[in-house]
This record gives sequence, structure tokens and C-alpha cells, in this order.
Amino acid sequence: MDSLTHPSARWLARLPAAGPPMYVRVVEALEAAIRDGELQGGDQLPPQRTVAQILGVDLTTVTRAYAAARARGLIEGAVGRGTFVRARAAEDEAGLVDLGMNLPPPPQGLSLGVLLKEAVAAVVDRTDVATLMSYHPGGGSLGQRTSAAAWLAPSLGQVAPTRMLVTPGAQTGLAAILATIAGAGGGALVTEPLVYPGVLTAARQFGLAVRVCPSDAGGLDPDALARLCAAERPAALYLTPTTNNPTAVTLDLARRQALAKVARAAGLWVVEDDPYARLFDAPLPAIATLAPERTFHLATLSKCLSPGLRTAFLVPPEALAERTAEALRTLALMPSPIMSAVVSTWIREGTAERLLAGVRKEARLRRAIAAEVLPAARGAPEGIHVWLELPPEWRADRVHRLAQEKGLALVTADAFAAGPDHANGLRISLGGPGTQGVLRGALESVARLLSAAPAPKAVV
Repeated sequence: MDSLTHPSARWLARLPAAGPPMYVRVVEALEAAIRDGELQGGDQLPPQRTVAQILGVDLTTVTRAYAAARARGLIEGAVGRGTFVRARAAEDEAGLVDLGMNLPPPPQGLSLGVLLKEAVAAVVDRTDVATLMSYHPGGGSLGQRTSAAAWLAPSLGQVAPTRMLVTPGAQTGLAAILATIAGAGGGALVTEPLVYPGVLTAARQFGLAVRVCPSDAGGLDPDALARLCAAERPAALYLTPTTNNPTAVTLDLARRQALAKVARAAGLWVVEDDPYARLFDAPLPAIATLAPERTFHLATLSKCLSPGLRTAFLVPPEALAERTAEALRTLALMPSPIMSAVVSTWIREGTAERLLAGVRKEARLRRAIAAEVLPAARGAPEGIHVWLELPPEWRADRVHRLAQEKGLALVTADAFAAGPDHANGLRISLGGPGTQGVLRGALESVARLLSAAPAPKAVV
């Protein structure tokens, strides 16, 4: 048992001499070590064969223990790297399963924490720290912009790196875009009836009125947009073309072409917020490829890799490129040098693609669970959220209250409303729960909640 002196194996000393089957005792010892802080998220565990040798048991016993620990959400495996303690999730801390915040799920077969530690160490080793921690060019260095162009190529095609801007998150990029549009003459911003709330907040900050354009099952209606443009001459159109937030609709190619045609004819700027396209194996062409002279293309890593990277890429139209860069420098002098260096390294060395593949795999599995438990929910097979339409009589306040009573955090349509006339429903995020088991249980709770008869609306 001298091997127990190794830091990665000391927790095995917690095993009781007798009691439940050995594999159960291993799981309980591991859980206790995590609970007491002896093991932290990201700590690597000894290989299964090593544990078997230390305990004097057969390998299948340890394999069964690790599988049970993984099912409980205690550990995660990284192919070719080993087994690691999983970081505690929000539901572990708060007792509330978060189906409201739209997060990418943990990548299958990889430890994000381990990769991040390695990347930061490599960046520090390769770079003079004084230079790294100094001021850097606004919009990112040429190397970072080159990495951004490579990352966006599947949906955007070949774009010159000099046209790219690296921003500290999509909200900063969106603010820079709307500030640019406001400074170029202002006017109204057209959105769908249900839209990402951050764009409504930013539009108000920059004095842009919001005009709601009807949409149908295929997304924003091009004919309705043309009529609105003829009547009011708005300045810009905001779109999330791939798995729209919150309705999960993806514009097909014909709809994208029709909207680009209307925008070009009406002299309308297009704000293409496209955070989900890279989740698709073969994303559709971005609207920026159809009307590049009129389109601001914005793509964050928050929804396909991790929000903690605080990195997004922005391609403005040529006519407003310098003005957009100035607006970005005013709002955020520069992106974080360390995070930008990590992202650039990951893209250049292929780590970002491996992470993306892991996220895609987990996202598909979670989406399949949602399809099984909530068959009426709408969303792409690769999507990290679904939209579940509800009858009008389901009031948002009641849904919130019932969900909280069941330990669920949910977001209703009211949070996304750009105007009073909109569909009633729930955006259900699939990536937040720490494990597939937690997600399944939460979705089953949603299904039970919605099976009850809604309370009648009050008569006014």
C-alpha cells in the first residue's frame, strides 16, 4: 500500500475495510475526497490498472467503479490523457438545475480544464511575460486575426485576416456594431418578435428604435421585411440565422438569399449574429457571403467552445470597417491578451477543432434525450437549446413558479419579447446540466410540469 503516498492515489486510503461491494466503496471514497476538498475539479486520477494493483482486486472491479463515478458526475474521461475529477456544476452548488443559461455542454472525451492549464502554461513559456501583459493592438494581432479567419472559414469562406476583428465577447462586438450604425445615421433596428435580449438592451443604449417584423415557421418573413422597409426605411436588420435564439429555427439557403436580396434593395445593414454555426458539421453559407457589402458578421466561441474564453470574431462591411474598429476600441481597448493567445494557439494547433468535435458529440446525445422526453420541442440535431411552444393560457409567472418549486431554472418567451405580439413558449437549454442523467431528470420534470392543466387567465 506504499503507492498510497502518491498524491493522485491518497484518496484510496478512505476505503473502509468492509461494507458494500468493493466497487461501491471505491466510488464512496472518491465522492468523500471530492466533498472534503482533498480532490479538486481537474485533478487527474490514477489509471484503473494502477488502482487495481494498489487495492489487490481485478481490473473489472475498478472499471465498474469508475463507470459508476462517471454516471454520478464525479469524474470525466479524456481520451489519451486519463481520468479527471469533474468540476462542480451549478446544480451541485445551488440545488437548482439550470435549463435557462445557454451553454455548450462539456466536450465528450476531453477535459477542458486540463487543456486550458496546458495552453496557458504553453503561452507563458513561449512568450515574454512583460510583453504578454502589456497593451496589444485593438482588434487582435495579425496572427490572432489569421486564426479567426481559419475558424470562420466553414461558414464564411475565405476572408482576408485584415478584415477580422477579435472582440472580448459577442456582446462587446454587438455594441460596437450598433454604435457604428447609430453613428452612420441611426434609425430603427428590425428584429423578429422573439429575439436575443442583449440586442434590445444595446439598441436602447445607442438610441436605435426597435421595429418588429413578422416571422413564420421558416424564420423572418422576407416579404414582410420588404413591406416594412418600404414604409419606414429602417437602418438595420438583426438576425441569428442558425438555431435562432430562442426559437431554434435555422434559415434555409433560399430564405437567406431572399433576406439578403431585400437588404441590398432597401439599403439595409444586416447584423448577422451567428454563434451556433460551427456546431454544425456542414454549416450553411453565412449571409455575409451573400451580401458582404451590407453585413456585419459576428461569431462568438461562447456557444460552441466555452463562454469563459470571452472571445468573438467580427467581420464588418468594408464601408464601415474603420468606423467599427474605432467603436470597438472605444468600448474595449483590446481583447484579453492571455485568452486571445490561448484561442489562437488552440485554433492553430487543432485543439479547438477537437474540443468542438467533443461538444458536437455531447450536444447530439443531449438533443436526442430532449427529443425522447419532449417530442414537441423544436431544435437542430446539433443544437444546444430547444424551443417548446406553449398554449397562450400558460402564463410566464406560473411557469416560473412551478419550475422553481421543482428545482428548475427556465426561461419563458417573455424574456425575449421585442413587442407585445409573440408566441408563447420556453427556451430550454441543454448544455448547462453537468451530466446527461441530470439533464434527463430535469426534462422529465418539465414534462410532468406541463402535463398539468394550466391555471385560467384572470379576467380583466
